[in-house]
Amino acid sequence: MDVTLHLAQEPAADALLGRSPLAALTGMLLDQQIPMEWAFKGPRTIADRLGTEELDAHEIAAADPEAFAAVLAEKPAVHRYPGSMAKRVQQLCQYLVEHYDGDAEAVWRDAGSGAELRRRLEDLPGFGKQKAQIFLALLGKQLGVTPEGWREAAGPYGEPDSFRSVADITGPDSLAKVRAYKQEMKAKKK
Repeated sequence: MDVTLHLAQEPAADALLGRSPLAALTGMLLDQQIPMEWAFKGPRTIADRLGTEELDAHEIAAADPEAFAAVLAEKPAVHRYPGSMAKRVQQLCQYLVEHYDGDAEAVWRDAGSGAELRRRLEDLPGFGKQKAQIFLALLGKQLGVTPEGWREAAGPYGEPDSFRSVADITGPDSLAKVRAYKQEMKAKKK
């Protein structure tokens, strides 16, 4: 995996997301109750604070929980809820170590279908159906991971030429369109 993503809207953070499957999964995990760019900048911030260029699932899984929570809580905090999100990131890494030998890309590398890949994503700690569908759409639309039936498995997020989620962000213009769509959906709910 080595593509250019534009989710954090910051070159160093986006470069890490584009080359590191674990960083991309971690950014997706962090993407709740904070701005998208902040969430996807999180993996770069975590790596910087750990003093490394790459995130390592084994290292994070084995880290002392309090020390790892302190890494996320350091100002500026990685997330609005740094303690609970540190726990979730560690749970994700522990799951990846236990089920995929720490290799995040293995989650999708040999998935036989879009439905199977969505199930694998839904099995990840912190990933429900919607988050799994959005990440599946990101994999298909921007990272070239397109097992048979991936668009259907991604639901509305897999639709071509849509601007519903991070899967559709390729720069500032598409980010503005995704934001407008989200605001429209919030207004309809009210």
